[in-house]
Order: sequence, then structure tokens, then C-alpha cells
Amino acid sequence: MALPATDGRQYVYRVYAPEDALLADLFWEAWHCHDEGPFPRAWDLFDAAEIQRVG
Repeated sequence: MALPATDGRQYVYRVYAPEDALLADLFWEAWHCHDEGPFPRAWDLFDAAEIQRVG
């Protein structure tokens, strides 16, 4: 999942979840992970995130 941040960059997070997880739950998991890190604040807009299933 890629989250755009206030510095103009996108930060990518891998979120492990069950197949039936809601996209909003994946978004908030990544957003909280970013928010607790040292990076500039990520936009908390669901529509701004890029969510892609891998593996």
C-alpha cells in the first residue's frame, strides 16, 4: 500500500491481512504504522492511497 505524505513522497507499506479484510482496514493499518514512524505526516485520505494485492 502506498501512502502519499506531506513532503510529496509516497511511502509503501506491506500489510498482512486475511483474504476477506476490508480495504479500509488495510488503509488504517498502514496509516497508523506510518504515523508512528519518523516520516512526515501521511495524508489520511482513503482515496489517496494505492492498494495493491501481492503474492
